[in-house]
Amino acid sequence: MVRKLGDLAEVLGGELVGSADLVIEGVSPIAEAEPGHISFAENQKVLAKYKETTKAAALIVPKGAEDVGRPHIKVDNPRLAFAQVLKEFSWPADVPPGIHPSAIVHETAELGQNVTVGPGVIVGEGAKIGSGTILMSGCYIGSHTALGEDCLIYPKVCIRERVEIGNRVIIHAGAVIGDDGFGFVSLSTAHVKVPHIGTVIIHDDVEIGTNSAVERGTCGATIIGRGTKIGNLVQVGHNVKIGEHCLIVAMSGISGSAVIGNRVTLAGQSGVAGHLTIGDNSVVAARGLVAGDLRPGSFVSGFPARPHKENMRVIAAQRKLPELLQRLKELEQQVAELMDDDLEN
Repeated sequence: MVRKLGDLAEVLGGELVGSADLVIEGVSPIAEAEPGHISFAENQKVLAKYKETTKAAALIVPKGAEDVGRPHIKVDNPRLAFAQVLKEFSWPADVPPGIHPSAIVHETAELGQNVTVGPGVIVGEGAKIGSGTILMSGCYIGSHTALGEDCLIYPKVCIRERVEIGNRVIIHAGAVIGDDGFGFVSLSTAHVKVPHIGTVIIHDDVEIGTNSAVERGTCGATIIGRGTKIGNLVQVGHNVKIGEHCLIVAMSGISGSAVIGNRVTLAGQSGVAGHLTIGDNSVVAARGLVAGDLRPGSFVSGFPARPHKENMRVIAAQRKLPELLQRLKELEQQVAELMDDDLEN
């Protein structure tokens, strides 16, 4: 798969400097670029560091970049442009079009135009699959579940019954959507299971990572808002409400009935306790545990999470504890010696 530099500049809407006929054979990071590849420098500092050593045939650079030293495309946002170039070189889904003979599609299921159903896929009674959606090998689509158009469902994803999924949703391998929540009534003799008869509603342009789980509501719905991106190994509890354009990073967990506002970031391994509300535009730093409601625009860290600047002061103070303990020990010894002197006098 090759592209000409001029064609890439047209796709990016950037300013081409150099030959439009230069053949680009692939894409690489700037430090590891191979001859014939295109890469990007996000800013002048990165460009200055690598422009003499990178083997890239061409670069994507900021509009104000100078002395690039090779053919390049100037754009407003090099990182975004690089993502667009990666899309140009990406390969199609590894599944032949149409319905594979080994797939089991219930006679009452409704499939739109150009739907791809891979080997071993099961599509349940009354399910609806929108046009252009791809179901890769081993997926399970439960009865009366609806998927929108142009979704990409990777191998061995389980989407259980009566779930609603919008358009252009991507769900990576091994994820489970609509499993029962972790709900029990504890008695002295047993833990009695609470039936979960609600659903999951996933809006347009959501992406869910590998081996993540989104529990159905006990009753009502667990909801993931438009444009939200969820990483690998994330747990979304029953009846959670996640707003639009959030980033939920790998190994995070959200307990039942929590409400996450719009444009919230939960960094890696962070957690949110149940029934809490996190306001719009908040950030929870890596491994932070939210144990109370957060106002919009909060930036917290720590275990339990507190305002980030406060938490940094606490951590800084903790580092001084060995020194402070030694000083305290010395002071105690000095006091003891003074008391002995007083007794002797």
